[in-house]
Amino acid sequence: MMKLQHKGLMFGHQDDLAYGTTWYSKEGRSDVKDVCGDYPSVIGWELGHLELGDAYSLDSVYFDRIRAGIIKASEMGAINTVSWHHRNALTGGSAWDVTSKKTVASILPGGEKHDLYMTYLDKLAAFMLSLKTKDGKLVPVLFRPYHEHTGSWFWWGKNLCTVEEYKALWRFTITYLRDAKNVHNLLYAYSTDRFTTSEEYLERYPGDNLIDMVAFDLYDRGPEYPATLANCAKLVSKIAAEKGKIGAVSEAGGPIIKNTEWWTKTVLETLRPYDLSYVLVWRNPTMKAKAKDAPFGPSKGCPSEQDFIKFYNDPKTLFLKDIR
Repeated sequence: MMKLQHKGLMFGHQDDLAYGTTWYSKEGRSDVKDVCGDYPSVIGWELGHLELGDAYSLDSVYFDRIRAGIIKASEMGAINTVSWHHRNALTGGSAWDVTSKKTVASILPGGEKHDLYMTYLDKLAAFMLSLKTKDGKLVPVLFRPYHEHTGSWFWWGKNLCTVEEYKALWRFTITYLRDAKNVHNLLYAYSTDRFTTSEEYLERYPGDNLIDMVAFDLYDRGPEYPATLANCAKLVSKIAAEKGKIGAVSEAGGPIIKNTEWWTKTVLETLRPYDLSYVLVWRNPTMKAKAKDAPFGPSKGCPSEQDFIKFYNDPKTLFLKDIR
């Protein structure tokens, strides 16, 4: 990944092998492949509700299917990245339950919910250690927990815990998985939401010894998006180079139904000057989903289909065929 980010920009898509706008759980199917004839080089997955012992994730994908998809993607030559919107251990609410500023403190050592949090990590460790290819090799995964913390819409956000509590959460999580549970197939990704300076970006950075990738999430919410995306990309690519880390846009998405040149004019031309490993767009919920959950990736017949093909054919972008 370090070498590839100097060659081009890999394209990623959340849940790409799991479902699309008109289908669910079809072996080998991909909305991206339907459009351009190739798979993304990076595929994202979500493990929310794994901690509850549920059979399927908060996005209604069975964990057995996620496990099989991660293994298949790795065998194909793709890179897997995993997020984890796990429950608020203090309140019992979702990851978006921000009713208490004590959640992070409660799951740290000595906190009232620390033992419960360790059961969450035990389930996570068991899942990660089950990711084995046919020859018994563990699949490497980019693990991206506690993201978008420069905002305050998750219980780990900046207004919901102190700087030291947030850093302590990272330190405990990684050391427990690595040292107590012997999980060694993870690379750890630090991922903010929008920010304006390097100082803001690094305020809650837990340390070079813990982090392998520096990244940010940024969705297109209006006309200021290209300038904000460019500034964040410039700063993160500089931080990545200085620290010897992978740099990426770990989540993105925009109005691809209305803006039919979003792929080339907004994303590609904005990110072209920077050495970043990949840009991943969020999922394509099926048509049964609510209207607010519009697809973030391309699909056959969508208004921006032809623009995505131009995006695919540009030498800057790297898909699966380009990295195998």
